[in-house]
Amino acid sequence: MFGWWRRWRRGQILKNPFPDDWNAILQQSFPQQDRLSSEEQSLLRQRIQVFVAEKHWEGCRGLTMTDEIRVLVAAHACLLTLKLSEDSLNRVLSILVYPTAYVAKEIHQAGPGVVVHGRQLRAGEAWYRGPVILSWEDIEAGIERRTRGRNLVMHEFAHQLDMLNGGSVDGTPPLEDPALRDRWDDVMERAYRQLHQDCHHYGRNVLDCYGTTNRAEFFAVATEAFFESPRRLLRQDVDLYAILAGYYRQDPAGISRDETDLLHSASQVP
Repeated sequence: MFGWWRRWRRGQILKNPFPDDWNAILQQSFPQQDRLSSEEQSLLRQRIQVFVAEKHWEGCRGLTMTDEIRVLVAAHACLLTLKLSEDSLNRVLSILVYPTAYVAKEIHQAGPGVVVHGRQLRAGEAWYRGPVILSWEDIEAGIERRTRGRNLVMHEFAHQLDMLNGGSVDGTPPLEDPALRDRWDDVMERAYRQLHQDCHHYGRNVLDCYGTTNRAEFFAVATEAFFESPRRLLRQDVDLYAILAGYYRQDPAGISRDETDLLHSASQVP
């Protein structure tokens, strides 16, 4: 019943043409669309229209919510899920946007019987069946390439995809392909350990060291690199690139499947 109603409502939303001023926003601030075919760009715009219409948008701490904010947040979230089910982000009901990083309450277990209450400065959060919270200043920094390879929106929505396994956040989203499932843990664990080693010994790595926090953060950071620095990631770790390409069903580096297979085969030569 709800599925039928949702499909009907989305059909009504898509009867309206994509606004010209939204197109201008994408042309100015969303160069990632240039990697897409005309059919993919059309699908992306449909996804953006539905995403903007279905979510509750709220500006926090004095931020005025604008079409620019809505469209750019939607564009990055919908690019992430472009080849996944259109229902992948249904559980996200609200998008809360602060003008800058914000202070959030934090509670954690410091030991047996010891609970520590504190406050932490954050750029974003993703809650299971709850809102995604974002800092507009940090989103803009990614758009303007002031934080190379970082994308706050994709990071937080990668967590939402991670949560589709019933709310657990462990760095493994639902994997439908049995071959992908077989390789996922080994590749992600090896890349996670490599990042730890590189960050500890000041080695160079396309992935941000925040990915060493835990495997959930590693998946989110790897997602950012996959979409924001795809060729750098491919050159560094073809296996990690390949499994992310398998999950997202996209090839932002712009190579063919044959080339990916060739690179993977070369990486297996001792």
